[in-house]
Order: sequence, then structure tokens, then C-alpha cells
Amino acid sequence: MTCNVDPGFGIHLLSGSGTRLLSHTFFNRNQNITLTDRILILDHGSQYTQLIARRVRELNVYCEIHPYTKAASFAGDPSIKGVILGGSPFSVFDDGAPDTDISGFQGRVPILAVCYGAQLLAKREGVTLLRSTVREYGRALLDNIHVHEPLFSGIHAGTQVWMSHGDSIPSAAGRMEVLASTHVVPVAAYQLKGEPTYAVQFHPEVYHTSEGLVLLKNFVKGICGCAGDWTPSSFVGTTIASLRQQIGTDEVVLALSGGVDSSVAAMLLQKAIGDQLHCIFVDNGLLRKNEYQSVLDSYHHMGLNITGVDARDLFFAALKGQEDPEAKRKAIGRTFIEVFETESHKLPKVKWLGQGTIYPDVIESVSVNGPSVTIKSHHNVGGLPARMKLQVVEPLRLLFKDEVRRVGKELGLDPAILGRHPFPGPGLGIRILGEVTPEKVSLLQEVDHIWISELRAAGLYDQVWQAGAILLPVKSVGVMGDERTYENAVALRAVSSTDGMTADWCHLPYEVLARISNAIINQVKGVNRVVYDISSKPPATIEWE
Repeated sequence: MTCNVDPGFGIHLLSGSGTRLLSHTFFNRNQNITLTDRILILDHGSQYTQLIARRVRELNVYCEIHPYTKAASFAGDPSIKGVILGGSPFSVFDDGAPDTDISGFQGRVPILAVCYGAQLLAKREGVTLLRSTVREYGRALLDNIHVHEPLFSGIHAGTQVWMSHGDSIPSAAGRMEVLASTHVVPVAAYQLKGEPTYAVQFHPEVYHTSEGLVLLKNFVKGICGCAGDWTPSSFVGTTIASLRQQIGTDEVVLALSGGVDSSVAAMLLQKAIGDQLHCIFVDNGLLRKNEYQSVLDSYHHMGLNITGVDARDLFFAALKGQEDPEAKRKAIGRTFIEVFETESHKLPKVKWLGQGTIYPDVIESVSVNGPSVTIKSHHNVGGLPARMKLQVVEPLRLLFKDEVRRVGKELGLDPAILGRHPFPGPGLGIRILGEVTPEKVSLLQEVDHIWISELRAAGLYDQVWQAGAILLPVKSVGVMGDERTYENAVALRAVSSTDGMTADWCHLPYEVLARISNAIINQVKGVNRVVYDISSKPPATIEWE
């Protein structure tokens, strides 16, 4: 069985020992820490922008993604050691195409322009770009490489790269010096003479570019001179110190979900402020089988100051009659806020709200060109009513999901929680299509319990990024014994991913799926059909609602 998904589509699985991550100094909202070593990535809306950041982080170099419209606001920041211009779905010929202002950086710090960025700089140098009649997309081989140039140090002639662009640079002009080409792309890479500004027409961040990580390393470490000291241990030490400075003697309330993000956030806060942290774990009735008590026990063993709240009846009342996915999410979110507000009022000294926000949440909340389309409400976004007057502290705001796991390991987080699959905030409420009832939850809990238990028994659980079962609003005819049945159908979902931004379905062995299907149908009364979801994200989402 393999769950290794092609990172060329934005997915990258890291082994436990393969990559060091994380830096000794950083900035965070509400934290007065000065960063001394970072790469700025300017986002033009490309699907690959986040993957650039992930690759740079793999090199132990801290980086941030910001909309291209914010470029000028960072121009005087001495902590920025280099700038990467990301790709874009736009053509340079389009009305409203990004026209990034890099005048504050150009000639002062190294710049790497990728794809659209390369076309934009070429246009400014006087090149008459050509709109391709056929989009140049796919594998290509670099030749005529200037291997003596620092950007291409250690890269071999004929190396494979991944092209994805609709505009072409037919020739060099102005200060452009061609550094590489392919048999169809005469200007695959170039440098502007007299300054450390480089551009490539291909995507070095994707898996299909065989030596792309070498090129990025050459840029961020060799050309920009970044030290590469973004590590879990340094992040933990600096974060704890900054949290103590930030919070002082105040108290913090944090909602725990049983997942990795909130658990790691809780551990960092606990190490910083001890019993000034008050954790609340709410049973919304939509958790996995026996999960409420088992997770609560785990948190007690971790020494957290935690209160468990049984609010199942309130959530089921709020969900009664709700069938629309957004309506259900909002009902669950609204009820959680009401429960959390009630519990928080019992803690009059609390002045801070702790959240397990991670970097993909931050990236997705910032639009490159105006308001983004809402696919579905995010259960971590929105916060508490303003009347509660709580300040927000987000210890993980800088980290990708895999980095959160590495920090959790550094902190000694319980392996049962550290290795736990992501589980949506609305829980089984968005894995039951249509109205949610206690009876449907009970049925799905049994199905889910068999699904997860069998994955563990087969030694596949840790190879799957996220797995879940979905109760479909469908009944089908079946035969059990000599009797006709007309019962529920359930779908099983297992995906591989790194942070959930993109995902692919796991190619589980047929014999394992057959055994799980038989176990569910034989042991869960009310289910007579099991299907396996083989959709990727995009176009499908991981959850069905």
C-alpha cells in the first residue's frame, strides 16, 4: 500500500527523521519578537505558492507568504534576506494582472521570480511576450545551463523541470542574461545583470522538478545567506519565552478538541504560564465512539488544568431539522460559542483566548485580489463575541501542520494524540449528510470505530493522513440470509496529505477494504452497503460537507 502522493500537486509527506524544520527568532501577532532571518514570498494567487513556502521551510529557513499588494510595506524590513515572487493564474496580458512593486527590494536583496514573476520582470525589461496558443504545461528538460552561476550550482544538464505557463519569453532583452533553456523554451531562466535578481519559467517547488530543492537551497542559503536554523527546539524555547512576556500574570482560556493543533498549543501555554491556563473540552455529541472520556483522561495525564463539559443535548437541539451543510456548521459553531461563553464566565480573571490557529488558516484568510470565495465555513474562524473582550494568543500561528507535529514531539506530547488523524471541529455532524440525530450519530460511531480500528490492526493508520466514515442519505436493497434488506449506505474516506490544503485518496489493499466492508455490514445493524471514496482534493474536499 502506498499513500505517497505526488508533491507536484501540493502534497508532501515527511518522514519522522527526514527533515528538520523551524528558527530561533520569529514574530507573532501580539508578540514583540524581531525576526532576523526570513524569506518573503509574494503571492500572486498560484496553487503552488504554499508549496514554495513548504520547500523553503524544509531547508530550515523561515519564510512567510503575503499578498503581492503588500510588497512595499516590507521593503524596509532588515530581517528579509530574500524575496520570492510566486506564480499566478493570470496572464501578464490580462486586465488587472498583478503588477508587483519590488522597487524597495531590487538590487538590495536577492530576488527569485517564478513563472508569472519571471514573465512580469521580462516584460519590464522590454521583452515582447508571446501568449502561447498551447499552454506550456508538463515535464521539460533543461539544457544550456550556466552551472557556474550560483543559482544552478550542483544542478545537472538535462535535469527535469515542470513547466506551467500560458505566456512565453521568446528572447532576452535589456539586462537579461539567459541562464538556461529547453528545446521549446529559449529563456527558461535568466538573471538581471548587475543585481542578484533571478527568474525561472519553471516551478522549482514541485516534485516533477527533479533538482528543484537544490535550486531553492542555492537561492535561500547560498545567495541570500540564510543560516537555516528554523528548528523545533528553537521554536519551543523562543515561543515559551515570548508567551511569558506576552501574557504576564494574566489567565488564558483555551478550547481543546483532542486534536494535534489545540493540544500542542495547550502544552506550549502550559509550559509558559502553568495553571494560569484553563482548558475546556466540550462533548458536543458528535465525537468518535468513547472519544470524550479517553481524550479527557489523556489531558489529565498531561497535567493540564482542564474542565470537561457535557453539552450533547444542546447541540442536538440546535441541529434538529437542519439539513443544509452550512446551516449545520453554523448551528454547531454558534452552540459551541454559547457553551464556551458560559464556561468562560466562570473564570473572571481570564483575559486571553488561546487558539490553535496554524499557518494554512492564516494564509487562507488573506485574499490576493479582494474577497476569496468561501468554500465552506472554517470551524476555527470567527472567534467569540466581542462583549467577552478577550485578547487572542495563537502560539502556532507560524506553523504548517507537519511542523506542529514536530513541535509536539519536541514537547513530549502523548503519541496517541500526536499521531491522531485530523478530525473536523463539527465532528460527525458533517459526516452525516442531511439532518443529524442521536440515532444516526450512534450508527456512524460504530461504523467509524470499525474503520479506524481495522486500519490500526492492518498497520495502515499511520500511513493515512485522515480517515473517516460518512453516513449517506441513501438506502439500498440488500440480502442478508434469505431476507431482503433496505438499509443505509456508508462511504469510507482515507486520504494522504500534509496540511489538508490538497489531498489524494489512499490506495489501500483490496483485501483490507474487503475485510472492513464485511465487518461493518455484519456488525452494524442498519448498514448493508459500503463504498470507498476515490476523489482527490481538488476538485473534491476531504469532508463531504
